[in-house]
Amino acid sequence: DCERCQCHSEDKHTAILYTILSQNLNHSQGGRSPAHQRCLCHQRRTVCLRTPHVTCRAASDVLVKTVSFMKNLPSFHLLPWEDQLLLLDSCWVPLFLLGLVQEMVTFEVMETPAPSMLKKILLDGQSKRQEPERTQPTLAAVERLQCCLDTFWRLDLSPKEYAYLKGAILFNPDVPGLRASLYIESLQREAQRALQEVLQPLHPEDQGRFARILLFASTLKSIPPALITDLFFRPVIGNADMVELIAEMLYELTVRRLLP
Repeated sequence: DCERCQCHSEDKHTAILYTILSQNLNHSQGGRSPAHQRCLCHQRRTVCLRTPHVTCRAASDVLVKTVSFMKNLPSFHLLPWEDQLLLLDSCWVPLFLLGLVQEMVTFEVMETPAPSMLKKILLDGQSKRQEPERTQPTLAAVERLQCCLDTFWRLDLSPKEYAYLKGAILFNPDVPGLRASLYIESLQREAQRALQEVLQPLHPEDQGRFARILLFASTLKSIPPALITDLFFRPVIGNADMVELIAEMLYELTVRRLLP
């Protein structure tokens, strides 16, 4: 991932790979000046959905199914109210991503169109007074997300595997601030044990499948919530808070005052 543009870095001594590649590029392009070369940090370009109406609708359907999964878990609703909100805040992204994989939702992105000069002039200052500028996902972040999803697609999980894996992700005792962490840990162990029992008859020859599933699930947890919100939901919800909206869907009431 290109987290920092080496083309404009002040520390030129650390950009060894960039220097080597630049020399090769300059040689292959007949000695053209660096101003005419393509920036090697193209992955930092911002992107958006190519078909937002279709993809956002599919993502919303997956989110509804994700909330329904939590609604239908009695053990989740037996937890203290504060613990439910903490688990919701920490796990909605990996659960949603698992839903994307399970529902076979695919998407394409394109480079974010630059606003016209006239629009910049007319809206300069006005948009700053009305609402904060929205962030845009980068190409590198979206490619990493798609790589994680592709990894899970290759696993070809069964419906029961998805269900128990979602339970193991939801009941995460390591979330800070939990009041019933020991009970939540027992629920996670129960979900993991059920997942193992399902794997044995389905994949008796693949002894490492359970470990791989948990490992790949940890990669989903590393995807930033801001990326998922900006990519799939910001075009629909605007500047609304994503966790508050999910909580309202889950409990069918306004919990804005209860969230930190």
